[in-house]
Amino acid sequence: MNILNLQGEYKMPKKIIKKGKKPHKNKPTSKKYTKYKIEGDKVTRERSCPRCGPGIFLMKSQGRSYCGKCHYSEFESKKE
Repeated sequence: MNILNLQGEYKMPKKIIKKGKKPHKNKPTSKKYTKYKIEGDKVTRERSCPRCGPGIFLMKSQGRSYCGKCHYSEFESKKE
């Protein structure tokens, strides 16, 4: 691939520098054990959505529980 200027000069094409793979970043793993309760021999999930039924679980965040499917939310009462 020769590159010619309008003045007639010959320029060498620029060398393409290949970049290698980026190193793997160690990210913290998800704490899945926090989403379950162990009562005796039973293992139960925290809270399921009352509208959607069992199988759809509520997310806990900053004093409220939220369903991502039907957008149902419950607010925790403040104890004073």
